[in-house]
Amino acid sequence: MTILVLNCGSSSIKYQVIKMSCANEYSLLVKGQIERIGLSDGLLVHKPVDKPKFELTKSIPDHTSGINLILEALVDPDHGVLNSITELSAVGHRVAHGGEYFKDSAVVNKTVKQQIEACFELAPLHNPANLKGILSMENILPNTPQVAVFDTSFHQTIPAKNFMYALPYKYYEEYRVRRYGFHGTSHKYVAQVGCKMTGIDFDHSKIITCHIGNGASITAILDGKSYDTSMGFTPVDGLIMGTRCGSTDPGALIYIAEKEGLNLDRLSGMINKESGLYGITGVSSDMRDIHAAANRGDERAKLALAMFVARIKKFIGQYAALMGGADLIVFTGGVGENDYLVREWVCEGMEYMGILFDKEANDGVRARDIHPRLESQGGSRYDQRRVGDCVGYVPFAKKTFGIIRRKAGIKSAESSPALAGELFYSYF
Repeated sequence: MTILVLNCGSSSIKYQVIKMSCANEYSLLVKGQIERIGLSDGLLVHKPVDKPKFELTKSIPDHTSGINLILEALVDPDHGVLNSITELSAVGHRVAHGGEYFKDSAVVNKTVKQQIEACFELAPLHNPANLKGILSMENILPNTPQVAVFDTSFHQTIPAKNFMYALPYKYYEEYRVRRYGFHGTSHKYVAQVGCKMTGIDFDHSKIITCHIGNGASITAILDGKSYDTSMGFTPVDGLIMGTRCGSTDPGALIYIAEKEGLNLDRLSGMINKESGLYGITGVSSDMRDIHAAANRGDERAKLALAMFVARIKKFIGQYAALMGGADLIVFTGGVGENDYLVREWVCEGMEYMGILFDKEANDGVRARDIHPRLESQGGSRYDQRRVGDCVGYVPFAKKTFGIIRRKAGIKSAESSPALAGELFYSYF
């Protein structure tokens, strides 16, 4: 089965093609992206696995045009990976928000499209673009099955005590205002792989997954189900992120709006695009730039790093308390997978929880530098067990489509109670 996976943004399309013989046997054929949709200087970047990279600059007026460019690149004699588009068995789509409609992935039909549209208000920047990708693909290849995978679906198992806000109940009844959570596909996948690597029973476990990148969230996974997560009604809640403020006293936001004369649109822009690491440092939203500034002695950069790490530690602590402990901690996302200092700082001072951080194993490790290795040294299920290095292409969804990228794991040495630190590298 050959599967095209699309992640459609408002002005971009990321894609991969995966050859799958079964759920656990697969290979990446190509990955790439379309940028600057709607502009005269749109860009296609096409990266076949065994051929040179291909780039094309031209006008890309809409998503349908962009997808047509992708399909043309896939069958091009020089840089293509398919003989014919008919070789595509299915198309998978990342969809940001499924509301309370979707507890799992769904084969796209009329009802599914209507429900994705019904969630436009909940994800106005993402869901319309996601649906455009589905409709464009439907027009081009009407007989090819399509599957929607939702960022929110994994979190539909969160109990009401954890997803409800202490607001007048009518707002939940009328507008479904509640905690939805995001990054669900990432949280579920890395937790499953972490359990497989360490011999933990996913369905009988307490896991904390830390998806740390420009967008960031933490999830408590109890007995294989999402139990709580840091992002809320929108992706702005929870951790400090690149440009999002994370959890903030709403009273402070009202105060600032009154002082600055900000309307709701301007306030939304401030908390989503001008805050977080960028807002604190005034330097950048990129962790690499912030590390560099801190090394030069920039006090605001140092403060941003300290705040960033402290917020992650707080959520790990509260989720361990909520679940009555933890068996595994997983790091993923651009920062989690590549920033060994952040991983170290997060785990420092948490010996009381059973974490004895293996600094030597962690130092300098980036996901792309890791090769497969798994070591187990006897004792109990956890004692002295160490995941050294594991990397490989991984499927996003095993049945009808997948998203592939490299993955890695590093586990800390530990004592009882068992709580390990893990690093994974995934697509998300």
